[in-house]
Amino acid sequence: MTEPSAQDTFSGTKPVEEKHRFDEAALGAWMAANVDGFDGPMEVRQFKGGQSNPTYQLVTPRQTYVLRRKPPGKLLASAHAVDREFRVISALYPTGFPVARPFGLCDDESVLGTIFYIMAHVEGRIIWDGAIPGAAPADRRAIYEAQVETLARLHTTDVAAVGLQDYGRPGNYFARQIHRWSKQYRDSETQSLPSMDRLMDWLPATAPDDDQTSIVHGDYRLDNMILYPDRHRVAAVLDWELSTLGNPLADFTYLMMNWVMPQEGGRSGLAGLDLEALGIPSIDACVAQYCALTGRSGLPNMNWYFAYNLFRLAAICQGIAGRVRDGTASSPQAAAMGARVPLLAESAMQFARQAGL
Repeated sequence: MTEPSAQDTFSGTKPVEEKHRFDEAALGAWMAANVDGFDGPMEVRQFKGGQSNPTYQLVTPRQTYVLRRKPPGKLLASAHAVDREFRVISALYPTGFPVARPFGLCDDESVLGTIFYIMAHVEGRIIWDGAIPGAAPADRRAIYEAQVETLARLHTTDVAAVGLQDYGRPGNYFARQIHRWSKQYRDSETQSLPSMDRLMDWLPATAPDDDQTSIVHGDYRLDNMILYPDRHRVAAVLDWELSTLGNPLADFTYLMMNWVMPQEGGRSGLAGLDLEALGIPSIDACVAQYCALTGRSGLPNMNWYFAYNLFRLAAICQGIAGRVRDGTASSPQAAAMGARVPLLAESAMQFARQAGL
């Protein structure tokens, strides 16, 4: 039997899982009081994609909305920050940056059991497979160039002008992130990995100084954006849970990490693919485009940044594995995340050795 593709697995909606059900009447009453133009009746579906915050499609006769909420149950500290998501898209939406229109945030847990926010549903395409099967080479190139252009636009947004000057602490971004993810890894640890122990010692001792501070998305990749249905431009960037103020190179090298990661299960990894034949820009081409758009003269060697990003991704996957253990994971694919942790940790070690470990 052929395994379902990532596109099939993660695209679209499904009936709401039993553990993620909520009082739909209470939601309708809250929206009637807080969302301009809301008018029921309302049909609720759950999106298939997403490992962290349960996300729902709310269909009404006049408008389709999206609800993002914290999952119920025991959670790691500072995780599932849907209130921060709402704040950043509310700041960016008036500038024309591609995000969904925000409608309202509810921090009263008595309504649905956890805090949530409502935004507009953006029509378009979400691409889960980095090879973009069936596309022409010119179309693939246009999509990847649009991805880099949108990230450069985010990193050149005036933080103070959009009211996000206190959205994070400036300086020592990598050191603070390594500390955060080390703690979250320890809090959700299910196995002993000497490679992770070694990385938690080496990374903070060798972290580069911040060269700039910008809004960073924190999980910027192809399947966290919606493309317009009829053109190769970004209609909306999704999943701002990990966003903050920080070093923009963390975002850009996280994106570039896909070029050195194998394509597992039809996901975003590109290593081993014939990029030229596919029309996908090389790392060097993406670096040149990003530098031209952000005014940089070049980028440092990326081996340390790849080691850092793979370590961080391993810690994130461990957090998901911990949620599976605790019964709070929001996606049926979450159970596979724990198996990725040792592989990601070893990949991080390989780049760390190239960076001088």
